[in-house]
Amino acid sequence: MKVSKEKIKELLARGVEEVIEREHLEKLLFSGEKLRVKHGIDPTGPKIHIGRASTLWKLRQFQDLGHQIILIIGDYTAQIGDPSDKLAKRPFLSPEQVAENMKGYEKQLSLILDMKKVEVHKNSEWLAKLTPRELDGLADLFSVQQMIARRNFKERWEREEEISLRELHYPLYQGYDSVAVRADVEIGGSDQLFNLLAGRKIQEAYGQPPQDILTTKMILGLDGRKMSTTWGNVVNITEEPNEMYGKIMSMRDDLILDYFILCTRLPLPEIKKIEKDLKAGANPRDIKMRLAREIVTLYQSPVEAKMAEENFIKVFQKKETPTEVKSFKLKVKSLNIVDLLVETKLASSKSEARRLVEQGGIKVDGKVIKDVKAEIEISEEGVLIQKGKRHFVRAEYK
Repeated sequence: MKVSKEKIKELLARGVEEVIEREHLEKLLFSGEKLRVKHGIDPTGPKIHIGRASTLWKLRQFQDLGHQIILIIGDYTAQIGDPSDKLAKRPFLSPEQVAENMKGYEKQLSLILDMKKVEVHKNSEWLAKLTPRELDGLADLFSVQQMIARRNFKERWEREEEISLRELHYPLYQGYDSVAVRADVEIGGSDQLFNLLAGRKIQEAYGQPPQDILTTKMILGLDGRKMSTTWGNVVNITEEPNEMYGKIMSMRDDLILDYFILCTRLPLPEIKKIEKDLKAGANPRDIKMRLAREIVTLYQSPVEAKMAEENFIKVFQKKETPTEVKSFKLKVKSLNIVDLLVETKLASSKSEARRLVEQGGIKVDGKVIKDVKAEIEISEEGVLIQKGKRHFVRAEYK
């Protein structure tokens, strides 16, 4: 394999929190040896957001250098639930829920990785076959004190909140994944460090060389809290271009540089220049527009990014209606606002529609509607319905 000093240097630095056995990993990388680089994803939800994707882009860097990517789809561990970043017990997921979540994963992963060259496994292949005696053997490698010392468990213990024995099994399973695929390196978020270290210990117990570890920095959500689908502060990589662009523009200004480093492939010297511009007083809005273009281009295309920017300028800066608005043909000349929102897909349920109206989040032809009993007249020319700042549809009488 070809060895690029600059690419290896960036691989080990950009967006990286910690490297375990850095000297050893550097030696392997510069030797040109083809490494087996492992990463696991638990399909606990159907969509991958840009926080998760930042770790996948680190895998892509390894792949571009010619290394073998080993992707573990945690269909077994997703049912257990990783407690690493959770301050409460996670519920069991059924096999059916996990299977449903997995349906769109390969398509999403292919936006980042060359999936034709990726070795993919489901960890049920080996975890479902573990005997109680084998699980006890894994558990014997760790102490209860080590488990409870982890930040999330420690805080729950101090609050006298329940910690399930099932949760203590999770690092054992993830560590055993490394044995099953004979990983040389494992990549994960910084919150995964305990689980990754468990892999080293379990590999040694099975007579394998312990994997090197690279952890990536965590990305905060648009509001500055941990990026979480539950909190709605995420940008999913399959987001519609206008939605993706608009979400980036809504983010906190102090996150801009982290997003450039972790969520784009812009060269680091260019990001340094952006940092200087911000310190010199450049308008954060203009810098965020550059960031939004880069992210939409990464997952969509330059054309889609340009169109999304033009739409943003038209709607948010010039306060005009977007160029393209989805139309719904209705068979009635009037409809209650709640029913209209559900019919036009602006709300997934009547309860959500009522909440949107009561909170003042709905406009019809530019007028805020706050009465859930309001009847909306629908002409052949149609009425323009707006939800929040970014969502527009037109309802027309057929």
